[in-house]
Amino acid sequence: MTDQQSNTKKMLDPDPRVWDFKTEYELGQDNIRPFGLDIHNPVFLISSILIMAFVLLSLANQEAAASFFGWLRPWLTSNFDWFLVISVNIILVFCLVLIFLPIGSVRIGGKDAVPDYSYSGWIAMMFAAGIGIGLLFFGVLEPVYYTFSEGGNARPLNIDATQPGNEYVGIVGTIHHWGLGGWCVYAVVGLTLAIFAYNKGLPMTLRSAFYPILGERIWGWWGHLIDTLAVFATLFGLTTSLGLGAQQVAAGLNEVFGIAPSPTVTVLLIIGITLIALGSVLMGMDAGVKRLSEINMVMAVLLFIFVLLVTGVGTAIARYADVMVDYIVMLPALSNPFGREDTSFFHGWTTFYWAWWIAWSPFVGMFIARISKGRTVREFVLCALVAPTAVCALWMSTFGGAAIDMLNAGGAEGVKATVIDSYAPEGALFGFLKELPLYSVVAPISLVLIVIFFVTSSDSGSLVIDTITAGGKMDAPVVQRVFWCTLEGLVAIALLLGGGLNALQGAAVSTGIPFTLVVLTMCWCVYVALKDERSKM
Repeated sequence: MTDQQSNTKKMLDPDPRVWDFKTEYELGQDNIRPFGLDIHNPVFLISSILIMAFVLLSLANQEAAASFFGWLRPWLTSNFDWFLVISVNIILVFCLVLIFLPIGSVRIGGKDAVPDYSYSGWIAMMFAAGIGIGLLFFGVLEPVYYTFSEGGNARPLNIDATQPGNEYVGIVGTIHHWGLGGWCVYAVVGLTLAIFAYNKGLPMTLRSAFYPILGERIWGWWGHLIDTLAVFATLFGLTTSLGLGAQQVAAGLNEVFGIAPSPTVTVLLIIGITLIALGSVLMGMDAGVKRLSEINMVMAVLLFIFVLLVTGVGTAIARYADVMVDYIVMLPALSNPFGREDTSFFHGWTTFYWAWWIAWSPFVGMFIARISKGRTVREFVLCALVAPTAVCALWMSTFGGAAIDMLNAGGAEGVKATVIDSYAPEGALFGFLKELPLYSVVAPISLVLIVIFFVTSSDSGSLVIDTITAGGKMDAPVVQRVFWCTLEGLVAIALLLGGGLNALQGAAVSTGIPFTLVVLTMCWCVYVALKDERSKM
């Protein structure tokens, strides 16, 4: 073995004794343990202080914050559109290649590892963490908006939805945002973290993925910088979803109980749901997060079946088949960042979505990495990429397609009022449900489902951020999880009061763009690690 090969092997297979020494001695100098806490000092202190300062400044200067975020998001999505789209294209191709390469047979955790969760529990947790309240918030809104919006080039590829055969192009544009392009980012981050944690014996934190490049320097400030950026991306990506969820719950309360939406109501909702999330966090992964995720999935499936039955099973199946074919055919054009004429669709939606998915990727990636030990790489990528895309497409096609059919037939006044006549996106779902039977029963159930999605995202995110700031430890004190869960709620409140939806989206984009470089580098790092694992097999 040459010296270069020996150095490469050391880089790929860090001696566990070296990691133990680093943890107990060198990193021990950076850890503080007040009141029995186990805090990875530089990452925890830097990120928590900066985030709390952001909360205070946003609340103290709400008008200035609103003006800043109103400028920030469109500026970022207009200037970094090509970078985001090309990056996501590269990540998607990488994931598809992994499925077919021999390294796809590598098992997370080693050849003798067995899964910790059944398929149903594993996929339920992956799905609930990965989409949050997105399906409920955007399932009706997005297809309808793309189909019927006038001007602004908001229709995908500027295709006229009024022409025969194009009536569902809005659904195709929606699937593009909730399909392969988004889930491939989660798959890469989750797989990388799982391989370096379970196969290479490194802590489950973002810095570990860079061991093939940085070596021992991941224990220093390079590693601190990577983990701190991951905390910011996770927190702001997560609070975007929490803010959207709070707005939708407020709209649901107005529909079901007549409670008028207001900033006060939204703040109280965030506080109340954060308290529920705290209870789930205190119960832990199996008793809290896993159980809520499974309840979530059962309720979501029941709501989907109800909508499917009352709007026509045959119609839904035929529509789904058509839009999936159109999605595959249109994917190259939708993935092209150059010469786009559908500027409102491309800048206002696509580039924002890619930045949002990337901002969420440390959170969802680490979460699904924690629950995926024992799965092969091929199994992991297929379940994290293809299956969620198919399910998201089915949901969007069923809900959005039924709403489009109603509008074309001259109905769905509630959807028309919230999406077309005046843009109030948080009310689109309930406007749609009004058109269906048993609204007085289905609407409250949908409201509960939104709340549970909200709670699942919050407590899952708290566990992930706590792991990052504790240096990769998955059994950090519960007090730290409580701290991060509370801080998530405060950031969501600050963003909503300091700019509303623009602030939420601007924060997600501003952290997602720099983190894109991290995800691209992770593709190379995990490929090198998988080649090494395959050679051992």
